[in-house]
Amino acid sequence: MGGEDFIIPEDALSESFLAATGPGGQNVNKVATAVQLRLDVFKLGLAPDVYQRLKRIAGSKMTLAGELLVTARRYRSQEANRTDARARLARMIADAHIVQPKRRRTRPSKAAKAKRIDKKVQRGAIKRGRGRVELD
Repeated sequence: MGGEDFIIPEDALSESFLAATGPGGQNVNKVATAVQLRLDVFKLGLAPDVYQRLKRIAGSKMTLAGELLVTARRYRSQEANRTDARARLARMIADAHIVQPKRRRTRPSKAAKAKRIDKKVQRGAIKRGRGRVELD
């Protein structure tokens, strides 16, 4: 899959339009321009590991029933918001297909440890030399 956009089957989607907030003048009060997309994740037939990553990426946008909710209200037209919502949904699913490489734990070498201790000793000596000056 990689990072490219994922094609979402139409039968897994349901969309509804709501009244949007923000700029738009009287148009905001008259036309329901915001789009709320619901995607039934189980209809996608994702692999278990991909599903877990999608769940983590989606966060609170995922319901307990396995539906992914995306609301788009950035634009003033229904069509632009619909396109935006679908693109965001596809991006999330595509990102869930990307497997992050496992981190390998490493240890500092003996030389690196010795160097660190030497620097600590040196820094301590500098700080010790900053004591109060006494006149004899």
